[in-house]
Amino acid sequence: MTVSELIAYVQDEYGAAPEYLWENYPDCFVFRHRGSRKWFAVILEAPRAKCGLPGDGSVALMDVKCGPLLGGSYLDAPGVVPAWHMNKTHWLGVLLDGSAPDETVRELLALSYDLTDKKTNR
Repeated sequence: MTVSELIAYVQDEYGAAPEYLWENYPDCFVFRHRGSRKWFAVILEAPRAKCGLPGDGSVALMDVKCGPLLGGSYLDAPGVVPAWHMNKTHWLGVLLDGSAPDETVRELLALSYDLTDKKTNR
């Protein structure tokens, strides 16, 4: 899934638009819950080396919340790496370069959405 496909999917599925919070990083944005305003996904450009990937430059990455046990099992999936700029125990990184299957992207988004929903975290 590409970044533009992700934006369309999240807007359609969750009714959330990208919020660009950092003027110095125009390619980075978050998706939030409408009510609580809690983030359920952060999209950023991460250095390939910080993601354990070969080569120079950066890669589009989506950080999503995921519990430690389930998160560990996803780290073996294609296109899933430790989170960057978030707690690596509770967040995962998903590459948005087509290496993660679309189904994995959708599953992890749904999980993150549920885990960050105020109603489920009482």
